[in-house]
Amino acid sequence: MTPLTQAVEDYLALRRSLGFKLREYGVCLHELVSFLGKRGAEHVTSALAVEYAASRAYEKPVSWARRLTIIRGFAEYRSAADPATEVPHLRLLPFRSKRARPYLYSEDEIDRLLSAALTMVSPHPLRQRTYYCLFGLLAVTGMRLGEALNLQPQDVDLAQGLLTVRRTKFDKNRLVTLHPSTCAVLREYGRLRDETYARRRRPVVFFFATIHGTRLNNSGVNMVFRDLSRQIGLRKHGGGPGPRLHDFRHRFAVETLLRWYRAGDEVTRRMPILSTYLGHSNVTGTYWYLTNTPELMAAAGNLLEARWKGVA
Repeated sequence: MTPLTQAVEDYLALRRSLGFKLREYGVCLHELVSFLGKRGAEHVTSALAVEYAASRAYEKPVSWARRLTIIRGFAEYRSAADPATEVPHLRLLPFRSKRARPYLYSEDEIDRLLSAALTMVSPHPLRQRTYYCLFGLLAVTGMRLGEALNLQPQDVDLAQGLLTVRRTKFDKNRLVTLHPSTCAVLREYGRLRDETYARRRRPVVFFFATIHGTRLNNSGVNMVFRDLSRQIGLRKHGGGPGPRLHDFRHRFAVETLLRWYRAGDEVTRRMPILSTYLGHSNVTGTYWYLTNTPELMAAAGNLLEARWKGVA
């Protein structure tokens, strides 16, 4: 094992011990070491880092910039032991990420989506109820799709109204509280699921699953969502951009703030609560999900006016 290869392994082990998953880091950094070896280089240099990061001409600049960011982190680590290491500047491959404009669903649109899920053409009633409950849970909790799909029956405590979301970002667990009405719907779904699997003699591994008992996959769920969205008019037929499942998360954040403003709560002080509920490590990540709306501005303005009323 070369010194650079060992350094990569040590770097990955250190970062992962701190809770970072680094799914794509290992491939990128080991490819970098191989690339440097072919160039006869024993140290990371800015020129070679940029050459490797942008070596795939078919990729978009965002991928080049992402790869250079990964290399930069490793180079900073490596420079402590190898002074010849150069830390490439991020501006060498500049790219400014654009925030996708979130779609804030109305109550009527959510109702129509859930109704469409219940009327899906399927020989198995469980499939209809699965998507009905899955989409509904995303709407009322703001959970990430992957978090909902990874739920196992033991993670869903409907007696206490709690979900245990395991191994989220930074490898942490968190609790998500549920309204009694949500618990009632999920309880009925669980009964139907268990009866279906018992007839098929299949074990219940995931709370939401296919009729074969396997985990739902993200691409399949998004495909069903797009089909139902076109059916109810949320998306245009023939493709093109449109509302996403992830937009439920944006809507949840905005609606939570709206309720707090209307209730006269101190929103700034309550932001850490929303961050914890959504699974963010700090409020900065939560602000990413907030979108200015007329209703939100009006509620904030009314609260401000009430607090300053009578003050000269």
